Amino acid sequence: MSAIKEYQLFIDGKWVTSTSGETIDIVNPTTEEIVARVQNGTVDEAHQALKAAEKAQKEWKKLPARSRADLLYKLANEIKENSDYLAELLVKEQGKLLKVAKGEVAVTASFIEYACEGARRIEGDIIPSDNPNEQIWIQKIPRGVVVAITAWNFPLALAGRKLGPALVAGNTIVIKPTSETPLATLELGNLAKKVGIPDGVINILTGPGRAMGNALVESPITKMVTMTGSTPVGQSIARAAAQNLTHVQLELGGKAPFIVFEDADIDAAVDSALHSRFDNCGQVCTCNERMYVHEGIYDAFMEKFIAKTKAIKVGDPMLAETDMGPKVNAAELKHMEHLVAVSLEEGATLATGGKKPEGSAFEKGYWFEPTVLTNVTQNMTIVHEESFGPILPVLKFKTFDEVVGYANDCEYGLAAMIFTNDMSTIMKCNDELEYGEIYVNRGHGEQHQGFHNGYKLSGSGGEDGKYGFEQYMEKKTFYIRHKA
Repeated sequence: MSAIKEYQLFIDGKWVTSTSGETIDIVNPTTEEIVARVQNGTVDEAHQALKAAEKAQKEWKKLPARSRADLLYKLANEIKENSDYLAELLVKEQGKLLKVAKGEVAVTASFIEYACEGARRIEGDIIPSDNPNEQIWIQKIPRGVVVAITAWNFPLALAGRKLGPALVAGNTIVIKPTSETPLATLELGNLAKKVGIPDGVINILTGPGRAMGNALVESPITKMVTMTGSTPVGQSIARAAAQNLTHVQLELGGKAPFIVFEDADIDAAVDSALHSRFDNCGQVCTCNERMYVHEGIYDAFMEKFIAKTKAIKVGDPMLAETDMGPKVNAAELKHMEHLVAVSLEEGATLATGGKKPEGSAFEKGYWFEPTVLTNVTQNMTIVHEESFGPILPVLKFKTFDEVVGYANDCEYGLAAMIFTNDMSTIMKCNDELEYGEIYVNRGHGEQHQGFHNGYKLSGSGGEDGKYGFEQYMEKKTFYIRHKA
C-alpha cells in the first residue's frame, strides 16, 4: 500500500501546518481507502490567509491587467502539463470517471485562459455632464480580497472558474475547497509558486466550513465571497456576509426539468436525457433532475430510454469502458437509498435500478445503480427535493401550459432543458420558464462566454462571460471639472 500523502495549508506562498494539530482523511469513493490527509485549519489561519491576501493585493492591483494575465497564462499551461496527475487525483478524491477528470482539468485551464482574454477588455465609460466644462468618468476597479468556496463535484474546475476572473481583475484570493475533495485544488499552490505568481495572491485553506468558513466570510478584509454549493450553505453565507455588506455571488442547488415535447427528435432527446442525468453519477447542478415526456410519445421514448439506462456500465472509474462511477461518500449513498424508499412509499414505480449493484466489485465503495422512477406525480418528494445523484423521476404531460406549470413549480431556477422543433414553442418557453439557463435540443453544459445564472433559490450574481467577470469589479465615478 502506498504512503498516504500529507497536505498543508497554502498561505502567503508557503505550506503551513495548522496549529490545531488535527487532520482530515480524504477517502477514495471507489475503494473507501484513505488516499491523503489535509490540515484541519483554524480561524487563526483563516485570518492569516486574509491578511496575506490583503497585503499582496496592494501590489498585485498595480500590475497592468495584461501582466497579471501573462502570469495566469503560465498557470494554465502548468495545469495542462500536469493533466494526467491532476486527473488521477480527481478520480481518487471524487470518484468521477478518468475521462471526465481529464476534461475537468482541461476546463480548469480554459476557464483561466478565458479570463486572461478579458485583460484588455476592462472598460469604463466617459459620460457627458449636465454641468459646463465637466465630464463623468466611470472606472472599473478590483474589489480587493475575494473568498472562493467551492463544491465537491467539480472542485478543480470551480477553483479555476473563480480564480481566473478574480485575479485578472486585480483581486487576490483565498480558496476554500470542501473537505471531501480538496486535493487537486491544493496542488494549485505548487503550480502558482512555480510560475512566479507573487506570494499571497493565491491562498488555499482546508478545514471545517462552520468555523473557518464563517471566519472568512465575516471578516471585514473580505470584499467579495463567491461560492458554489448547496442552497442552505449559500443562505448562511449570505447572512454572515450581510454584517459587512460584503458582495456575494452564489451558485446553489438545482432541480432542472427536462421537457420532451411531442414533435421532438426522440433519439436525440433520449441520448441527451441520459448523459444529462447520469454524467458524473448525477452530481452536476444543471443535471436532468426530473423529466416530463409528452403522452403522445411517452411509450416510444421510455422504451429506448430504459434500455439505454440498463446498459450503463457502473464500475471502476479508471477503466475506459466504465460509464458511471460511485457517489462521493457514504452520506450521499444513504440519501439515494432514502429518496428511492420515499418515492416507492408515495406510489412511484421502480422501472430500473434503485439499489447498490451486486457483486464482489461493489463490496467497497459508494455505488448506486442508475435509477428511473415512473408513475410519478407532481406532488411527490422526488419531484421537488434535489437528488444530486443517479435517480430520475419521469412524468407524462398533455399540454404546454401543464408542463410549464410543473416545471416552474419549484423553489430552484438554475437550468432547464427542452426538446422541440417548433420555434413558437421555443419562444414561449423562453418567455415563461423561470430558469437562468435554458438548453434547447441539447443536454446541459454551459460555455465560458455564456452566463451561468440561477433564479430563485439557485443563487445570485452569476458566473462566466463578461457579466460574470464584472462581478469581480467595483465601479468608481469621477466628476472631472476642467477649464475651458
